Amino acid sequence: MAFSPLSRVLALAAVLFSSGQIAHAAPVADPFPEKAGKLGAVSCPETPISQGGIPRPRQYLQTVMKCLDKSWKAYFTRAGRDFTRPVARYYDEPASTMCGMPWPGHVEAAYCPGNATIVFSLTGRWIEDRADLYPMKVAAHEYAHHAQSLLGIRRDYEKAYKSATDDRKRELQRRYELQADCLSGVFLAGVWHSLTRTPEDWAELRDATRASGDEDGPRTHGKGATRVGWLQRGYRALSPAACDTWSAPSSKVS
Repeated sequence: MAFSPLSRVLALAAVLFSSGQIAHAAPVADPFPEKAGKLGAVSCPETPISQGGIPRPRQYLQTVMKCLDKSWKAYFTRAGRDFTRPVARYYDEPASTMCGMPWPGHVEAAYCPGNATIVFSLTGRWIEDRADLYPMKVAAHEYAHHAQSLLGIRRDYEKAYKSATDDRKRELQRRYELQADCLSGVFLAGVWHSLTRTPEDWAELRDATRASGDEDGPRTHGKGATRVGWLQRGYRALSPAACDTWSAPSSKVS
């Protein structure tokens, strides 16, 4: 499916890794209604990423995607909103294109809004031989972008992006990405009871998330400490309503 130039830029912004001024109001009026409550608990026992020396990242991600489908569908039902599952595509090696553009070699996963598809590479440091929760967090982050699209958040984000200055565009991108980090924390909290994990595993995920910050990059996702902060905010609240990055002070989305 063809993408507009803006959609192409934003699709890649979703996957490439100031002051205390208050930002504009949230781009969507009450995108997470109070009546919908928390995301809710879902049982999601992990499958091994590697078993007997045989890689199983596809099976791992398929299991996580089923859990995400179940969790978000229940939330949308309570919110009285229409829900459709995203399509998932898995590649043993990066394909020639991602979201209608050449696949950047270092990208692990992406949400393509034009065709509501989440794309996963089954190779690379992000998932091969990992024993931590980072792959689950990445899947939950990309799924959060799908939720943002269904709720109209992305539509209004793109509208604001078109007329923004360069600095404002990067800040808007960070608000969009950090909201997805927060929503991934909400999902992880909802499935935590079914995971055979410890506080040490959560600490490892914080470290991995911190390492994904863009202190030296294009500043589209947020500094490592900022990403960790929003991840933990979502985890502690277990509620999408806690993930309002759009009205947070600029200092909280650096």
